[in-house]
Amino acid sequence: MTESKLWGGRFSQPTDAFVEEFTASIQFDQRLYRYDILGSQVHARMLAKQGIIAHNDAETIVEGLQEILTEIEAGAFEFSISREDIHMNIEARLIEKIGATGGRLHTARSRNDQVALDVRLYLRDEVDAIHTAIGRLIAALLEQAAGNLDVIMPGYTHLQTAQPVLFAHHMLAYVEMFSRDAGRLRDLRKRLNLLPLGAGALAGTTFPIDREWVAEQLDFDGVTRNSLDSVSDRDFAIEFGSFSSLLMMHLSRLSEELILWSSADFAFIDLSDAFCTGSSIMPQKKNPDVPELVRGKTGRVYGNLISLLTLMKSLPLAYNKDMQEDKEPLFDTIDTVRGSLKVFAEMISEMQVKPQAMRQAAGRGYSTATDIADYLVRKGLPFRNAHEVVGKTVRYCVETGKDIPELSLDEFRQFSTDIEADIFDFVTLEASVNARRATGGTARSSVEGEISLARNRLQTDFS
Repeated sequence: MTESKLWGGRFSQPTDAFVEEFTASIQFDQRLYRYDILGSQVHARMLAKQGIIAHNDAETIVEGLQEILTEIEAGAFEFSISREDIHMNIEARLIEKIGATGGRLHTARSRNDQVALDVRLYLRDEVDAIHTAIGRLIAALLEQAAGNLDVIMPGYTHLQTAQPVLFAHHMLAYVEMFSRDAGRLRDLRKRLNLLPLGAGALAGTTFPIDREWVAEQLDFDGVTRNSLDSVSDRDFAIEFGSFSSLLMMHLSRLSEELILWSSADFAFIDLSDAFCTGSSIMPQKKNPDVPELVRGKTGRVYGNLISLLTLMKSLPLAYNKDMQEDKEPLFDTIDTVRGSLKVFAEMISEMQVKPQAMRQAAGRGYSTATDIADYLVRKGLPFRNAHEVVGKTVRYCVETGKDIPELSLDEFRQFSTDIEADIFDFVTLEASVNARRATGGTARSSVEGEISLARNRLQTDFS
């Protein structure tokens, strides 16, 4: 026997079996159960407070919903495709448990504003968890920076050796990126944290509800201001997808560097065995699978964002069934971001740095050439002239197989008589790094100060 729908009064024949399965969302939206129950409990209490339903009916509803929550978390609840979604599954079970009183719960609301509420409540909790996870990753990067404060590595442009920098300075670059990501997350949470319940199907409700009271009970900052907008937009989910794409882009860039640095050609770091795998044919291999996979999952998150944007781009107001398709890309993005952040924080914490390999690489590629140009500018030479002098010096080094610090004073002076014996105080790796003392530079004193500031921000923003 086909189960009758809670909305079935208008219909004279049952839903086609395939259509029933095709249009159902319970397969994926069941993860909203806790938020559906919480929102329904507060809604029932508001209805009683406003005199719309009796207080004893509200308490019976609240207790019945609590029992359903226990059933679900004990694995004793049977989700049914014939009941379409999480809302109808829970409401139908409530009516089974407490009878006709359960039918009063849906007074003054629609599934349209109900699902908007559930998704906002769910996403708000996930936003908070992801924010905490970003804080853990930043803390791990700061510990690596502080623990390797004197390690010098080559800085690159175009993946060519450019100038020496502190490894700690390099780690702090990612601290800045992920700190901005966390700021974006805090910012979008403000727009997310508004109550849509009370919008009804699209036009509001004729009942004297108290939306502000519900918002206060559910820790929302306020209520949405237009009933059509409340049920018909998912820009909060799209904004989360945009944030997630930026975050994953930063994780992917760091992944790429970890992959390069852990290769035999660089040998700058060693990733813990816990985050690598071997080869089925080559016994010597240690593959950086975690950063490779995070790099790959970045495209997945980008795809989810495009799916959400495309989903919403042509929908007329107000709610349309298309919007059921918002959940799978949103849920997948949440799962991907949370997993990536968790594994990355642990991997960075256990990463071993190889200072000698970094230093040797920093000493190759004429990385202190710019310091000679700066030296000549201080001697009064225009920068463009100094640039030409250093270019000729580097060409000489290439031809003779020498690096810049290996040149004698006479060799330096054949390119400029302004060069004196003090040149050797400027072309060492330490001198090059520590000369860059301006705010944001790679000098040890600057980096030390930035680590301290970043730790203070970590305490303030993630406490």
